[in-house]
Amino acid sequence: MTRHRRTAPLTRAIRIAYYVLLLSLLASCASPTQTAPVFPTFILITQDPNAPPTATPFQPSGPTDTSVPSFTPETPTQIPTQTATQTPLPPTPITAPATTAVPPPTGDASRTNYILYGTLDFNERTLSVDETIRYYNNTGTVLSDIVLSVQPNRYGGAFVLNSISQDSATLTNYTLNDQRLTLNLPQPLQPNSATTLTLNFNLNIPAKSSGGIFGYDFNQINLVDWYPFVVPYINGWVLHDPSSFGEHLVYDSSDIELNLKTGSDVVIAASAPSEQNGEWTRYRLYGARAFTLSASNEFLVAESAVGSVVIRSYYFDGYQAAGEAILSTAVDAVGTFESQYAPYPYQSLAVVQADIHDGQEYDGLVILATDFYGEYVGGPRNNLTTIGVHEIAHQWWYGLVGSDQALEPWLDEALSVYSERIFFENNYPGNISWWWQFRVDFFKPGGFVDMPVYNAGSQRQYVNAVYLNGAHFIDDVRERVGYGNFAKFLKAYAARYSRGHATPADFFALLRETVNVDISDLIAAYFSQSY
Repeated sequence: MTRHRRTAPLTRAIRIAYYVLLLSLLASCASPTQTAPVFPTFILITQDPNAPPTATPFQPSGPTDTSVPSFTPETPTQIPTQTATQTPLPPTPITAPATTAVPPPTGDASRTNYILYGTLDFNERTLSVDETIRYYNNTGTVLSDIVLSVQPNRYGGAFVLNSISQDSATLTNYTLNDQRLTLNLPQPLQPNSATTLTLNFNLNIPAKSSGGIFGYDFNQINLVDWYPFVVPYINGWVLHDPSSFGEHLVYDSSDIELNLKTGSDVVIAASAPSEQNGEWTRYRLYGARAFTLSASNEFLVAESAVGSVVIRSYYFDGYQAAGEAILSTAVDAVGTFESQYAPYPYQSLAVVQADIHDGQEYDGLVILATDFYGEYVGGPRNNLTTIGVHEIAHQWWYGLVGSDQALEPWLDEALSVYSERIFFENNYPGNISWWWQFRVDFFKPGGFVDMPVYNAGSQRQYVNAVYLNGAHFIDDVRERVGYGNFAKFLKAYAARYSRGHATPADFFALLRETVNVDISDLIAAYFSQSY
């Protein structure tokens, strides 16, 4: 995330039978090799919607800002060739060739699969959904219950659960309490076995709070963490309490298909590219933490690509220059991070303008504040560029490599802040000193990097420690071990924990395995505990 500113249809029975048949076919598919990144024809989650976007440091900026250290302006770079849709038309469906994307295992029985059929009434702000979940018990233990996160239930009247079944039998023994849906299973689920859950629910989409993301604004609906999903099981079900800042959710990697109906005038920005599936528009996302949508009847769209990865910028009238500029930045960022870390994990990337306070990452989609678009006057020295790059870096540090965002937030946030520095040294090397002053040192960072979201007395304290001091820690490690060795480590880290979960112990163990350099003094200086 980012934060602070320097400023017709089948009957239900037939549909369920279809889901089960499709899922059984998916489970029989073979996995592709690591050397042949192919997105399957099909197999068959980011953030607390009630909290403000994740804090990434940004400063109030603009041509008259006097609180920022003075630097010589840089000539704006020319935006690469791209096409811009100047009328609010839906993005053209794209079938991306299989080239640069990280290959998700096809039909991998180690991942939970989701299939959703949703009808969105944009004007009435409602969504009706049939959801099928194929859950695989890879916990190594017998499960007597399954826990799902239901974030919309935290909003009064927003979530209505109409029915829930397990393997075609109605479930009645369950509890839905705030964000937690606990299913008490009639029969224990044995290790290495699977079960199919089917849910029907409605969303009465609430008005978006001024500091939040989930919900509707006057011309936009943001659906984040909007469907029930099975939380990870790591010595028990992992569903942390919400925090007043930062993120509290932890996600397994999963495969998701969404089939959506909505009005013909509504443009959908989504975590995956679209294709037609009869009367439905279908989106398929592989090996992801969550599937996110933003819908508007006023979006304008600019489009480009990095290899087979389609990149789209969704912006509003009056912000064309900024909308096209962030598209150019996204192209550069994806290219840079593919060379520095790993191939881009998904088939597409959507960059979406919204009336939020800063920026927020999701798999295959990032949301950036309208203020950043309004502040943009050209060049890379601005919040639109830096925070846009930060959220794009989360596609690797959060999306590809998962972690506990509540208890160990530095694993994705410090790396994403420092990824901004890596972006600048590869694209605008004359701006590195400016970046340190504008993005990090202006805020006088300090505090232990390994601070959980629950331990900080304020958001300022949390960000200064986890994000900003975290960036200094990463920089000190990089200087100690050498740039080449550190680049080798990051590639190994992205490969080993791809679509899994990493812990601080994993991070440091792999660093020692990859680079034989002692950093114990740095850990002691920056962390509250030893690793």
